[in-house]
Amino acid sequence: MRFLAIRSTSGWITTLAVMMLVLFGVSTVTYKNGLQDLADESSVQLDLFVLYLRGVLGKYESLPELLARDKTLVGFLINPGGQERIDALNRYLQTINDISNASDTYLVDRDGLTIAASNWQEERPFIGRNYSYRPYFQQAMQGGLGRYFALGTTSSKRGYYFAYPVRLEREILGAVVIKIDIDSVEESWGYHDAIFLVTDTEDVIFLTTRPEWRFRTIGELSPRVLELVKKSRRYPGAEITAIPMQRVQDYQFGKVISLAHENGRSSTMLQQVRRMDEAGWDVHILTDTGRLREQIVATNVMVGIAIIASYLLLALFLQRQRRVAERKRFEERTRQALQQANEQLESRVQERTMELVETNRVLLLEIQERKNTEEALRRTRTELIQAAKMATLGQLSAGINHELNQPLAAIRSYADNARQFLEKGRSVEAVWNMAQISELTDRMAQIGIQLKEFSRKSSGKLETVPLHGAVDGALELLASTIKKHGVAIEVSIEPEHLEVSANQVLLQQVLVNILNNAIQAMEDRDQRAIVIQARCDEQRVTISVQDSGPGIAAEHQKRIFDPFFTTKKPGQGLGLGLTISKRILKEMSGDITILPSSQGALFVISLLSSSHYETAA
Repeated sequence: MRFLAIRSTSGWITTLAVMMLVLFGVSTVTYKNGLQDLADESSVQLDLFVLYLRGVLGKYESLPELLARDKTLVGFLINPGGQERIDALNRYLQTINDISNASDTYLVDRDGLTIAASNWQEERPFIGRNYSYRPYFQQAMQGGLGRYFALGTTSSKRGYYFAYPVRLEREILGAVVIKIDIDSVEESWGYHDAIFLVTDTEDVIFLTTRPEWRFRTIGELSPRVLELVKKSRRYPGAEITAIPMQRVQDYQFGKVISLAHENGRSSTMLQQVRRMDEAGWDVHILTDTGRLREQIVATNVMVGIAIIASYLLLALFLQRQRRVAERKRFEERTRQALQQANEQLESRVQERTMELVETNRVLLLEIQERKNTEEALRRTRTELIQAAKMATLGQLSAGINHELNQPLAAIRSYADNARQFLEKGRSVEAVWNMAQISELTDRMAQIGIQLKEFSRKSSGKLETVPLHGAVDGALELLASTIKKHGVAIEVSIEPEHLEVSANQVLLQQVLVNILNNAIQAMEDRDQRAIVIQARCDEQRVTISVQDSGPGIAAEHQKRIFDPFFTTKKPGQGLGLGLTISKRILKEMSGDITILPSSQGALFVISLLSSSHYETAA
């Protein structure tokens, strides 16, 4: 690139001057084209805004003329009558105002005095106020449609007024006036980037998307015009000052202005105007030209980059031959380096692969060990449940022995009696004794069935279990204990044939554990009672078991389900019954909790209802 190097100061100055001229020309063309595009875009927005304004005004333009032909208004201006007629007309105008969604509707006589208004119930109604000085009233009294924009002297709210004469044949009796709220115009167009202004004939801004410009002017007003604006009371209380705006340059599509801000900075904007002859308004749009500067900078940057890139491409092209020669010298060296790097990479990949294989093998061993541990834990938990079940049977053995001894003694007595009756030929009494022996045998068999069912190891499979059967089975197993301790049992299941999704053997074990705990807790009580209630709530069944014992202290309730925690007397348990019960219920998608109770302990079991289980299955 030595032949392209600039070796003198004059060469640098010439090169920079050429580049500056090129960039200046590019900037000028870009600015003009961008300004034209901005003007076209803003012109479309301005036309839409004007069309929107005409739509807002046109919606109400024909309404005053329609109301002026109402015979009710004509008759009222001819003969106002008493207060009742005035109140009726006020309500009539209020109804019209509500239907048309106007701001206010009122009726004035030929002297400009308001005699009825839709806002008659407000704190400051228009009734009794004279508006003869308003231009819209003067235009209406001349026989045409009056139009006017002003601040309300009563409400101090901006509004556009339509007024139309009320005639009897050719005589003008007064005028009906409709005021519409045009605040929604600013709200609807305030989201645009451009600034919209609407000025009256004196260039006073009364509508704008910049609220701080409201009731200011575009350009300074002469003292005479300012006095006329104040005399018309069009903007009462407004301090009319000019916006700091200077004209920069005029174009066919608008003009560029400089706008000074309060912080001392200024911005350049494109101003375009549309005339609304029907309303006497000038609608302006001010569009910030700041993005043109960004566009010019971006274009100059692109052109500069293009010039520099062209220079570099030329230099690169001319150096290509020399680089080709240099490339050939380095090709062999590069090939050797790549070959060495490839060999090293292959060696590292092989080592890494071996490490990954070993890691994977260890991981598989850990997974298998974890599965074995989980299986052992599952078997241990099952054995623990079975051991707890057998421990419960051991605790109940004395009562069960009593339950079996009584029938055996009775069977022996009935057998001896039957033998004696047969020897004496009294067959009827002998048959009766045999029948009693059969019933006692059935009873003992039933006890054996319950014990066998309770003691067998459960598969854990869920099924539809009648709740009454599970409760009755638990009570049957505890019958001797219940009878021995004189415990009153109350069972309430609604509905009667309520079914749950559970394992019958495991559910019966849970109930036996809870009931046995309740019986042991009530040993020192004079009154011993257990209430079992079951209710169905859509998808779940709630079983509550409440005893009349001393209850469980608040500091123990948080630990009651912990393993080996017990409040029983020594020798009555290891503290595993509730822990196992909670684990059994959890495996059946259920739970057990202890709730505060004013008397005794209250345990609540929650299980899925059989209908929800069948639907899910």
